[in-house]
Amino acid sequence: MNEITPKPPPRHGNQQGSVSAKVARLVRLYEDDLRMRMSDRTTPDYLAHVRFLLAWLEGRGVTLAQVTTSDLLAFQSDLYALRKPDGKPYSLGFQSVRLSAIRNFFRFLYRRGYRLDDPSASLELPRLDKRLPRTILTREEARRILEAPRGRTPGPLRDRAILETLYATGIRASELASLTLYDVDTETRVLKVLLGKGRKDRHVPLTTTAARAIEAYLERGRPQLVGRHKASLLFLQNRGGRMQRATLNRIVRHWTAVAHVKKRVTCHTFRHSVATHLLKGRADIRHIQALLGHASLATTERYTRVEISDLKEVIRRAHPRGR
Repeated sequence: MNEITPKPPPRHGNQQGSVSAKVARLVRLYEDDLRMRMSDRTTPDYLAHVRFLLAWLEGRGVTLAQVTTSDLLAFQSDLYALRKPDGKPYSLGFQSVRLSAIRNFFRFLYRRGYRLDDPSASLELPRLDKRLPRTILTREEARRILEAPRGRTPGPLRDRAILETLYATGIRASELASLTLYDVDTETRVLKVLLGKGRKDRHVPLTTTAARAIEAYLERGRPQLVGRHKASLLFLQNRGGRMQRATLNRIVRHWTAVAHVKKRVTCHTFRHSVATHLLKGRADIRHIQALLGHASLATTERYTRVEISDLKEVIRRAHPRGR
């Protein structure tokens, strides 16, 4: 998928080789800028979206220096019409992320003086529906999953600590995988999340049960996993390596099945669930925002819609005229 419209004849001259070298240099500089501001997961995604745009521009014979707002509006229209190999359109969420990456790229060029204007400034992102989280655990389901790992061998000790940490803090899988021994203090029950999403740090409290589970893992589980390695990461794979997102989700799915919970549960499910449970417990929404590390309160506010949906069910079940 190198382009989204057929290549018309080039509009301009044949200096493509030198221009491509300059563009490649700008992309490298942009990558350095992204790595200072964005997460390790976001950076390659943004670069892929920018390269997609550059291929589209090349197909139209437009150099990066010549891009106008009209060109980007044409790109947005073609993006809307783009189809997957199965013929289905790309989601508005995907389109929004791609356009956000492109706006970020042109802001970088303008900010660094590589362009005298920002042709992406007037681009409007697709209006997205604020969807509710697909899966929310009940408190009883969360308890059953957390208590499913039993035994004193390294695997269950580690997995219990992982599950308790996910539910206690609402931490993202990528953030949990990056935790080091120096980021957790079980005595004061505080966890440091360094360079989370948006490259922002935050301190979050641990529950008593999470702190105890981590202590048990550090005492009887991690020493056997780390072996002769000198790894400083908190949670390790069976052979001592870094935890990957897929591995963490497999651990969650395994213990969900052991707990006989029939929902499709991932690491992110715990993030949604703890936010919902705190809200139901009358926690202030700004405290939940700080716990989850949301840059915008609007992101946290979607959990209030979960609370409203629960209230509607209560009215339907209990109100004299609810049915």
